[in-house]
Amino acid sequence: MSKIIVTGGTGFLGKGLALKLKELGNDVSILGRNRAIGDRLAEAGLRFLPVDLQDPHATMQACQGQDYVFHCGGLSSPWGTERDFYNANVLGTRHIIQACQHHGVKRLIHVSTSSVYFDFSHRLNISETSPLPKRPANAYTKSKRLAEEAIDLAYRQGLPAIAIRPRGIFGPGDSTIIPRLLRASDRAGIPLINNGQVWLDITYIDNVIDALILCKDAPENLLGRTFNITNGEPINLATLLKMLSEKLDKPLKIKPVSYSIVYGLAAGMELGAKIFGGEPLLTRYTVGLLAFSQTLDITAARKELGYHPRVTIESGLEIFAKWKKNNER
Repeated sequence: MSKIIVTGGTGFLGKGLALKLKELGNDVSILGRNRAIGDRLAEAGLRFLPVDLQDPHATMQACQGQDYVFHCGGLSSPWGTERDFYNANVLGTRHIIQACQHHGVKRLIHVSTSSVYFDFSHRLNISETSPLPKRPANAYTKSKRLAEEAIDLAYRQGLPAIAIRPRGIFGPGDSTIIPRLLRASDRAGIPLINNGQVWLDITYIDNVIDALILCKDAPENLLGRTFNITNGEPINLATLLKMLSEKLDKPLKIKPVSYSIVYGLAAGMELGAKIFGGEPLLTRYTVGLLAFSQTLDITAARKELGYHPRVTIESGLEIFAKWKKNNER
């Protein structure tokens, strides 16, 4: 039985991962800031530590005696200040690295993001060796790139580390990707640029969890590597929305728009949010995600990690739809 820490353990991915690791017979502790979720997970047999990763002392204490650390914690949002993203994603990662180095953990498994590839252009079949944009797309992607650099440096200094770049995680409990689309549908409609003829990847949560566990058990020659993780099923946005509508038995409101107009509108919303506070209904980054194709090559994960997505997009949407319908009763 291994002693394992999962940061971001009260979040969507971290919670699912922690429960799976517990199911596999490990002694699992979760770090997180949502006490209500943490207390419920404690009832399921997990150890909940209400630790903020920006607190180096508390993070150091939490990692004492642990064999493995899965770093899922951080701030992921289409909107926020550079300072908030830096503190959560860069400082938090550095504090986890310092704790792992000090306590000599067997392995640090880091969750990055495929958003580091995004540059407001069409990019298909991106491999891990593809060049990253010269300029990060926003403050979030900048912070995640800096976090990756910190992990790479720690590996070169001797820390056993491995990382993944998952794309578009969805499933029961998701509060971002599909729920944001549904909220847009309920309001003015989902902005559809070029009739939704863009290609993208999404990944069912259980497949990401499988990939993380494979990283934990991967041979040492894979340490220092970062792997793309998706469902391996590039899908057209219009097709995805049609499939989602069918699984939910609910028509989705679509609003055809031109890229230039909606991009300008998003820029105005961002300016208003900076002046008056709050989160804009639409950001330029979100518009870019709807306008430009981006798919990832997962050949390395398949061949070297042994990663094989078990849950298809269609099956994942069915599971999500059943969960959503049950939670609306």
